[in-house]
Amino acid sequence: MSQALFGLFFVFLAAGMPIFVVLGLTAAVLLAADGSSLLLLAQKVLDELNSELLMALPFFGMAAVFMQRGGIANALIDVSAAWMGRLPGGLGVVAVAGCTIFAAIAGSSVATALAMGTILVPAMVARGYPASFSTALIGTGGTLGILIPPSLPLILFAIIAEQSVPRLFLAGVVPGVLQALLLIAFVIWTARRKGYPPEPPMSRAAFIQVNLRALPAFSVPVIVAVGIYGGFVTVTEAAVLAALVAMLVGMLVYRGFGLRQAPGVMGHAVRSAASIMVIIAMALAFGHWVTESGVPAAVVDFVTANELEPWQFLLAINLLLLILGMFLEVASIILIAVPILLPVVTALGIDPIHFAIVIVVNMEIALLTPPVGLNLYVLSSISKVPVSEVIRGVWPFIGLFAVYLALITYIPELSLWLPNLVYGN
Repeated sequence: MSQALFGLFFVFLAAGMPIFVVLGLTAAVLLAADGSSLLLLAQKVLDELNSELLMALPFFGMAAVFMQRGGIANALIDVSAAWMGRLPGGLGVVAVAGCTIFAAIAGSSVATALAMGTILVPAMVARGYPASFSTALIGTGGTLGILIPPSLPLILFAIIAEQSVPRLFLAGVVPGVLQALLLIAFVIWTARRKGYPPEPPMSRAAFIQVNLRALPAFSVPVIVAVGIYGGFVTVTEAAVLAALVAMLVGMLVYRGFGLRQAPGVMGHAVRSAASIMVIIAMALAFGHWVTESGVPAAVVDFVTANELEPWQFLLAINLLLLILGMFLEVASIILIAVPILLPVVTALGIDPIHFAIVIVVNMEIALLTPPVGLNLYVLSSISKVPVSEVIRGVWPFIGLFAVYLALITYIPELSLWLPNLVYGN
């Protein structure tokens, strides 16, 4: 039956069906083949969606849209330039810093790449940076949106694996900072080789003004962090607060949109959230059938019979996820793969929190690899740079990510040190 499962899945996928249709139709066909009523599929979808934690996803998604449309990105870029613009390749360093800060607000890779790329790609090209390097850098920096908390994929993992969201969020902090530092070091190294200029100096008065103007933008991550880690609100309540504050700051402080435009921006946010929820609903139903079919148990038996060591298993999983990432969307991969792989992770004694970060870093690479890498197409669309040129520029960053992935995979302390420090082992 497992052969039929994967056969059906890839046949539907090759036919060009949307991923939520592929997942739902595969689950429906397999349930019918088992003699089960399709009402079970509908009931399972409703049961899975009846989750308080799941409601955090659309609200964090709405917050990302409000941040993107509200003019908040400009304030974050300005404050990044004030602090880091004088480094070699200053505008490239600013791009990484801006992506890092925006990621701590948005929780979305595509939103981060879109918001930063709209402003920074034209500016970098005007300053003499190649278009391929500019788009690739911001596409790569944008992937931080799914690693640095609040991270929508980590919330998905928490739902499926029944893990603590605060622990998962903290686990993404050190790897996220490490990724940003590696990107900044790469930009500085490239700038010295290619002669990319630093940014002009800023007067003391301008420096103070830029920092003061950015303060309201930092209110969103502060509210989320203090609320969750201080125990004042749940993750879902923090998501609602983030969306509300992002809307008010974008509308009233930075005036990125007015009261008349607010319903349209909210409508766009709701549509974005709805598309995520449809995929999740179908994927959860599909995952339910996968679990009931015995596929995870078969994978555990295979690993046990072949006496795979944890490092060998992690290497194989990295290769598998990298291949899947070329063809499937991030949420779909997590929702399909985690129910199958989690029993093996437990059997091998691998910490699920560490495993979650390994998966998310793989998904960061997936956002950059053709043919489905979303960040490639987002940057190509907003910059009018051909996708082929964006892909050409991104390969050095993928090489850097391969080294970074190895560090995250085989040094668990990078992921586990902070959550263990705060919450204990």
